[in-house]
Amino acid sequence: MKNTAGLVLAAGAGRRFGGPKALAEFDGRSLLDRAVATLHAGGCRQVLAVLGAGAEQALAAATEAFTPVLNRRWGQGLSTSLKAGLAAVPERYDGVVVTLVDQPRILPEAVRRVIAAAEEGAGIAVAVYAGRRGHPMYFAREHLDAIAAGAVGDRGARDFLAANPALVREVACPGDPIDVDTQADLEALTRPTSPPKLVGRS
Repeated sequence: MKNTAGLVLAAGAGRRFGGPKALAEFDGRSLLDRAVATLHAGGCRQVLAVLGAGAEQALAAATEAFTPVLNRRWGQGLSTSLKAGLAAVPERYDGVVVTLVDQPRILPEAVRRVIAAAEEGAGIAVAVYAGRRGHPMYFAREHLDAIAAGAVGDRGARDFLAANPALVREVACPGDPIDVDTQADLEALTRPTSPPKLVGRS
């Protein structure tokens, strides 16, 4: 069985949102706590969370157990958080499942499915929703350095995945990968008729 860690990218300032999204609450819990709990419930043995803007407040408010990774370069884009997080994954883990703090409707079952794909031999497994790639993503240990090297600005693993299609297994997953960018997005999650906004970021 794969020994898998989890990684939440949660360092951004949330300028469009009006503050760090890690501190925002949905359905009685912070987005950070929800993301950490989802990774734990999906089978990750240890969860790391990359923090930046509002890091002290996020740590003080957190109720879920995770290993904090501080990204002092968070203002230079998502790639800096991905690099910091991948570098911090302990050597004892075979791979890591990466997710974003601002997608609160990602389900533990999606985490389980990408880990299951890794168990079947996939070096990289990417959740797919209605035909579009999203999170969570599983990266095997042997690819972490190359993924980090290819991450630039706000582009995470996307370029590496595009350059290495043979390594990638797409995994159909349940859930809603809606991305919370604004307060209105968060409020819309409470309205069942709100159409999902599919996200193709990586």
